[in-house]
Amino acid sequence: MPHIIPDLRVRVHIQSRNRGSVQDKEAHDQSHSDTSATLHATATKPGVRPRRHGKTGSDRHGKIERRVLRCSSLTAGSAPVGKGGGKRRHQQPKRKRPSSSGKSRAARHHSQDISPPRNASAAFEAGFRLGCRDARRFSLEHESCRQKALNRHWLQAWGELGEPDAGWASFVDAAKGYVNGYFRSRRQRSPDWLMLPTARSVAAIVSVMNEEATIGRLLQQLERLPLNEVFVLVNGSTDGSFDSARKHSDAVVVSYPQQLGHDVGRALGAKLAQSDILLYLDGDMVLPAEEMVPFIGGIENGLDVALNDISPYLRVFSRRDEVTRMKQFLNTALGRSDLQANSMTAVPHALSRRAIETLGIASLMVPPKAQALAVHHGLRVDVAGSVDVIKKNKRRKHNTGTRNLVADMIIGDHIEALALIAGMSGARLSFEDVLRNRSYVEGEAVEARQHDSSTQ
Repeated sequence: MPHIIPDLRVRVHIQSRNRGSVQDKEAHDQSHSDTSATLHATATKPGVRPRRHGKTGSDRHGKIERRVLRCSSLTAGSAPVGKGGGKRRHQQPKRKRPSSSGKSRAARHHSQDISPPRNASAAFEAGFRLGCRDARRFSLEHESCRQKALNRHWLQAWGELGEPDAGWASFVDAAKGYVNGYFRSRRQRSPDWLMLPTARSVAAIVSVMNEEATIGRLLQQLERLPLNEVFVLVNGSTDGSFDSARKHSDAVVVSYPQQLGHDVGRALGAKLAQSDILLYLDGDMVLPAEEMVPFIGGIENGLDVALNDISPYLRVFSRRDEVTRMKQFLNTALGRSDLQANSMTAVPHALSRRAIETLGIASLMVPPKAQALAVHHGLRVDVAGSVDVIKKNKRRKHNTGTRNLVADMIIGDHIEALALIAGMSGARLSFEDVLRNRSYVEGEAVEARQHDSSTQ
């Protein structure tokens, strides 16, 4: 009795010995020994009808397409091909496709055309092309800090574009395109980095008091920038600000259980930082990294004090609050009416190392005083960026309403600044009295007239 093997799926691949001849296929149907075939039997579930993978036929090279046969029985008397019933033809090993021009796999990847995203700006596309080019020139694999290393190469690429006055919006777009082009060209995921317009060291100083809900998001934005130092000054916090700052960043977090008061953290941060450029922020305002770049760029371009231009967000003068009027009054008194109501009181702003050494760390506790000293000593003070901090400023009980505690403090700061400069430059500062001769009423002129009358 023949041996029965039920429900087997036998996959038969038939290779014609004589290419282009259909007669070999017919001969195979008569005798297994006239053709060379390979049988691969794999068990399948009983009763399941296999799929047909196309019609049997021959292609232009004389090859018979693969087909699946369902066998209800296979007699032991019919020996399978390759198991003694026929000769097995030697199978030629597959030849590897040669690489194009002998290039490595990475090189072939670089040579492929990579396009920037659709609707990208012209600046983004320019940066993207430079990033793709630099991806072929160097690798960041062995760099200790890839972000700073890439920033060095980006500065060289930005110089090649020859657009130093293109504006910060174009700079940001080009910097994003450069990062995107570099990593996409190397077949890597592009990080959300933002390059800076300076090779000098940069530190960010963040003052925090009960900012658990926002400090983490702000630090995430700072991580996008190739900064050298980040200091978080937590003071008088009763929430989880300290833990949140430690959790989201590698920043140096300094915690004071007692309240230090407004702007004291700025002075402490300047005392700790060693960088050439200091960027000041508050933990209650989550600013995107794009809005921080102009202030760092302002210092790079020669400013010592880079202020935030809040003028576009102010009401007409008659409807402004007393603090805003005081800021503008101080600038006018200092002979800098062009600064309008822009002040070091508002963040963000940035200082150069020269400004820190000239003003002294203690003066930073009273921002209007530091600004008056900066103007008095001839430091370059001007606006660099424009961020609407009026809407973003967190409202608290002590900074809302008429004559609130914060308003009184800021007004007093400006009076202190005026008194300081008056003591250094005179009571009238730079506004000399040249239209009246006071000597006729007081001083030597009065004594002379009295002497003349006594001799007569």
